[in-house]
Amino acid sequence: MTHPLLNPEDAPDRQIEKLGKIADALMRRVEQSTDESGASYAHFQSAVMLEAQVRARTRDLERTLRLLNESNANLAAASEAAQQARTDLFNALEAVQEGFALFGADDAMVMCNSRFCRQMPAVWRELREGLPFEDYIQLVSEKGSVDNEAGDWASKRMAMHGEDQVMFNLRLTSGEWLQISEYRTPAGGTAILQTDITDLIRIERAARDKLLDDQAQLMRATLDHINQGVCIFDAEARLVGWNQRLGALLSPPMRLVRVGAPFDALFQHIRKGARISGGATADQVRAWVGVGDGRSPIAFDMRRPGGVILAVFAQGTPDGGFVMSFTDVTAERRAAADLAEANAMLEHRVRERTKELEVALKDAERANASKSRFVAAASHDLLQPLSAAKLFISSLSAMKLDDAPTKAARRAENALGAVEDILGALLDISRLDSGRAELKPASIPLNGLLSQLREEFAPVAAAKGLTLNIRRSDAVVESDPTYLRRILQNLIGNAIRYTASGGVLVGARPAGGDVRIEVWDSGPGVPEHKRSEIFKEFQRLDAAGNASEGMGLGLAIVERAAALLGHGLSLKSRVGRGSCFALTLERAAPELDLGDVEGAKATRALGADLLVLIIENDAELSAALSLQLETWGLSAFEARSGDGALALLEETGVAPDILLVDYALDRGETGFDAIRRIRKRHGEIPTALITATPAGDVRAGAFDLGVRLIPKPIANAELLEFIARVS
Repeated sequence: MTHPLLNPEDAPDRQIEKLGKIADALMRRVEQSTDESGASYAHFQSAVMLEAQVRARTRDLERTLRLLNESNANLAAASEAAQQARTDLFNALEAVQEGFALFGADDAMVMCNSRFCRQMPAVWRELREGLPFEDYIQLVSEKGSVDNEAGDWASKRMAMHGEDQVMFNLRLTSGEWLQISEYRTPAGGTAILQTDITDLIRIERAARDKLLDDQAQLMRATLDHINQGVCIFDAEARLVGWNQRLGALLSPPMRLVRVGAPFDALFQHIRKGARISGGATADQVRAWVGVGDGRSPIAFDMRRPGGVILAVFAQGTPDGGFVMSFTDVTAERRAAADLAEANAMLEHRVRERTKELEVALKDAERANASKSRFVAAASHDLLQPLSAAKLFISSLSAMKLDDAPTKAARRAENALGAVEDILGALLDISRLDSGRAELKPASIPLNGLLSQLREEFAPVAAAKGLTLNIRRSDAVVESDPTYLRRILQNLIGNAIRYTASGGVLVGARPAGGDVRIEVWDSGPGVPEHKRSEIFKEFQRLDAAGNASEGMGLGLAIVERAAALLGHGLSLKSRVGRGSCFALTLERAAPELDLGDVEGAKATRALGADLLVLIIENDAELSAALSLQLETWGLSAFEARSGDGALALLEETGVAPDILLVDYALDRGETGFDAIRRIRKRHGEIPTALITATPAGDVRAGAFDLGVRLIPKPIANAELLEFIARVS
């Protein structure tokens, strides 16, 4: 085991001394050695290495000593600065005009200036560093000459010491006043500031005395300045004050307007020839004056000779007296009378105007009803040839025609479809505005409805190069199936119509306990100032649009139908980014899904020797229906009335498989009459009633007979679906 040459615990000077001695010994040994074998050289090398170590250690020691000296110098400077800061702080406190003391977090005095407690010499002589706060309070209480009127001042003062901030005035028996401000320091100590406010208190008292001296003059000037006559009575109902306005209003004799004059004398004078009304009588006023303390205010009117009307108000004072004021309200009362007369005339004119408006309203209602009847009748008359034209053109698709006729037929079919949409929209608007819209709420599974809308609008979106994403939904909502479908058709159709690129997204999501159906598009968006206009009739954002693209009725129908159904309708839109129309519906219990109608059509085979009897008084529509049925592989024959149908069946000797019957036949005959007569002779036959005006009684009659209701213009898909179900 080797031992270190130096002891680390030795002082640096001692270690340097030891290294020097070692170096000297080694040098002497090298010089005295006579060994030529190389051992001397090895000792020399060791000495050189030791010398290098000594130099390095010496440098380290010198650096350490230098740092130690610098630290000692910094410590001395810091101590000097702290002492200087303390001296500066003490000098600053001495420069403060108020008395100041600082107590530490342990409630022991740290320092105070020479002005602290100077007004209390006995206390000031015993102040010292380390004095407990409680002892300081006890000194002030016992030797501070405190004017302790409330007793036990020391306990109350110690109770205040627990608060973060305290300020109060202290009165000494010498007549001096001190304002004491006590603050809690961030370190938990307490700073106390004493301010001599004796001069301020004396000035305040002098000002208050002067104010009391001037009070009578000020009150007099104030009373003379107001526009009311005022008189003041003491608890004995004797006059103690009044103003000049009182004399101008009442003109009392001088003997009644003097200090000490009794109220009864003045009151007896002012009520001569006057009439008291509006809340009190003369006897009630006298009784009120005699009540004394606790009286409630009293008010009344006094009509004096010459037509002057005075409003009188009297109120008790804290000393048991009362104040009575007189206000000339002649102009106000006359203005009120004139206003009442004007109001009566105005009410008369309003009643007359109301009658005129009622007559105008009835005329408007009659005109609106007439308009609705006209729209319904005109639509019915237009739908007849429109249905015929659509069926004729649709039958052309089954014929082998050249490209040019085929394109022309397709364009004609599209144009008729646009006309059909416009007529349908007009009928919807007419029903919604006239209150004739009949709702049949039902539980509607959204998935089936959304699937139908997807198949309906997918080709339209694809033709514009748009993506149409209608997401499935398992939600079941409560609504009218017809109007809900109409609302969603208009919203989706609008979204596709106004979207130039991108796509349309339709989906349903929960909204609390309800379901919200949202229609999103990437169209141009709706500016804020036009969001209310788009729900009006014949309003379009693109004024350059043509009739084949709609007449601006879609959103008007949506708003009216949603309001009628009680569904919430909202719009969110950003210009240049797109819009979202949302419809909020009440959730309903799930019902059995009857299957996809289009799936049923696809799985049923038409034809198979089915015979369809058409009863339609419009020859064109009847021929168009017959032609359409023949293109589907069905046999059809026509009749114009119930009698004609019975005669035709008698002549052919066969019963039809399906009946298609128009509701409005000639000579007052209805489709119900024809159906009953045919069923009476040939039994129950699957029947569809065709009508342009599916009113409530028509729907009820169809339900009673168990027949299908197909509205005009006849949709091929709906007719095909009916035939597929019953065949």
